[in-house]
Amino acid sequence: MSRSPVRALLWRAGLVYLVLRAVSWVLLVIASHRQPVMMDWTGPTVEPLDMTVLWDGSWYRHVAELGYPHVLPRLPDGQVAQNAWAFYPLFPLVSRALMDLTGFGFPLVASSVALLCGLGAALVMAVLLAEKVGRPVALATVAVWAAFPAAVSLQLAYTESMAMLVLCLLLWAVLRRQWVGAGVAALVLGLTRPIAVPVVAVVAVALFLRWRGRRREPVGAGEYAAGAFALACSGLGAILWPLVAWHVTGVRTAYTDTMAAWRVGHVIEPLKPWLGMSQWAFRDFDGAAVYGPVGLAALVTAIVVLTLGPWATALGPELRTWCLAYPAYLALVLDPFTSIFRYALPLFPLVAVMLGGGWVERGARWLWTRAGVLVALGVVGQVAWIWKLLVFHPPSDYPP
Repeated sequence: MSRSPVRALLWRAGLVYLVLRAVSWVLLVIASHRQPVMMDWTGPTVEPLDMTVLWDGSWYRHVAELGYPHVLPRLPDGQVAQNAWAFYPLFPLVSRALMDLTGFGFPLVASSVALLCGLGAALVMAVLLAEKVGRPVALATVAVWAAFPAAVSLQLAYTESMAMLVLCLLLWAVLRRQWVGAGVAALVLGLTRPIAVPVVAVVAVALFLRWRGRRREPVGAGEYAAGAFALACSGLGAILWPLVAWHVTGVRTAYTDTMAAWRVGHVIEPLKPWLGMSQWAFRDFDGAAVYGPVGLAALVTAIVVLTLGPWATALGPELRTWCLAYPAYLALVLDPFTSIFRYALPLFPLVAVMLGGGWVERGARWLWTRAGVLVALGVVGQVAWIWKLLVFHPPSDYPP
């Protein structure tokens, strides 16, 4: 793309993103009037900015203000208690540096950092996708992604927006064979959010494809070295934060033990929680034991079909690998619950497919009609996400 079309795309993508964040902010302001006072989270009154530090936001504020414990806190039975090591450091530490620089408090600084990182992610996403599916589909994808129900988290004191920015930069570097940049981004992602593991598969596939095409386009020694660097960094990025936790606390399993503190029975089990949660989702129906697994199988099938069908060919093998490797990783390590909506944000390439923009030989049909419907549904979903999940109703509630 020449500079003029790229500049126009960036302006439009940025404007669309900011307009949708303004809509989300209005919803947060309204919701602040329904949020009960929580002294640890909001102080004696509830202001709109207090909505940005609820739930996980309070943990990131804890890290920014107090850091990480050198000794793992434990419950009376000896199990590791919930603690800050479950929360990755880059976002709160950047926020702390800006707090020291500006003198502003964590809610304002952290929400501003999140908003700007989300804007950056939207811009990189637009350019990244435009090279694959064209500018109109790329712009429509940014709009639908920015309106997604959990996209509200992109302006809260959460790591989603920073992780999305780093992820988009990483994928952009991989597609352009900028192996050193991809490696650096993989390391940064490893300190941003626990989604770096499937990056290894993306980098490996990209390097294999490059090697397979070596007869048509020879690979020099420098590129071999850069590719090895990218692969090594992606592997290191996947385990970097657990290694840091081990080094600081002296406990080899400090990170996994901490993550297990949020799980039923303090145990991380691959796959099994998904089956249980699928049955729980249909708990109000007779036959939940059957409907749950069937619904789960339908979800898996939908992701595979969306990713591997001819309607996704334009994404290319690297983005398609991400769309398969990332959900597979979540299935292995995540206990699916209400936070799954936030975890769906990195699957943005599938939005382009749902908009009909993944075909190679034909354009997207009814593009803006589809986009308009999905944006409207997303905003309605944001209302539900804020009122049902973000707003805390004592004494206990479902987390966002």
